[in-house]
Amino acid sequence: MADRTTPEIPAELQDLRDSIDNIDAALVHLLAERFKCTKRVGVLKATHDLPPADPGREAVQIRRLRALATSAKLDPDFAEKFLNFLIAEVIHHHEAARA
Repeated sequence: MADRTTPEIPAELQDLRDSIDNIDAALVHLLAERFKCTKRVGVLKATHDLPPADPGREAVQIRRLRALATSAKLDPDFAEKFLNFLIAEVIHHHEAARA
């Protein structure tokens, strides 16, 4: 049976992977902080009998994020899909806070 060893990873590839891992960790922490804030918003909305969703604000945020994505050379359609995913989760939390 032949000895099958894992080929050595080029140093540049490992450096890039390390950077990606660091960015992923930062994203997780940023999302956790964002959801701490949005959960507090949900409690405030429930306390003041406001609806869980705010389509006007959501539209403004989508336009804002698309512009930011464009200036950052990120696909604005991807940025919008990502924000819509976050908004759906936030609304779910707000509905739970209201219940």
